[in-house]
Amino acid sequence: MSKSADHDPRRPTGAPTTAPAAGPIGTDQWDQPWETYHSEEVRPYAITGGRTRPQHSMRLVTLLEAADSPPVRGLAPEAVRAVELCRAQPCPVAEIAARLSLPVQAAKVVLSDLIDCGALVMAVPRHPAASDRLQVLEALRSGLETKLSHVA
Repeated sequence: MSKSADHDPRRPTGAPTTAPAAGPIGTDQWDQPWETYHSEEVRPYAITGGRTRPQHSMRLVTLLEAADSPPVRGLAPEAVRAVELCRAQPCPVAEIAARLSLPVQAAKVVLSDLIDCGALVMAVPRHPAASDRLQVLEALRSGLETKLSHVA
């Protein structure tokens, strides 16, 4: 099989196969702006600074909430948006990643950084108090008594 002279495995798909013609200084001879070539692959890398692992362990269902007065000055736009999403109510990692249009792993790195700077905290699930449990058990007993009283 002979390969085309224009084929170069290192060249991004869709990239021009020839160098642009020489033109006046300040003119761009490429057929597309450089931002369109695989920018969706570069963006998460740039947002996380090349990091692929978060400092904090998080699952897709881990709930995060904004701190009482989160520091948002100097944060990247994605980080500010993540804090805004968590202000009203705790938000799961998967939803934050989806709303930021980021891969989950990249979102976890951003969220981990926000935990480190004190802007976000992992929401601790509220365990029902003993009185709540007692009320549930009493309601269950009452319901069973009502249901079973018709059977007997």
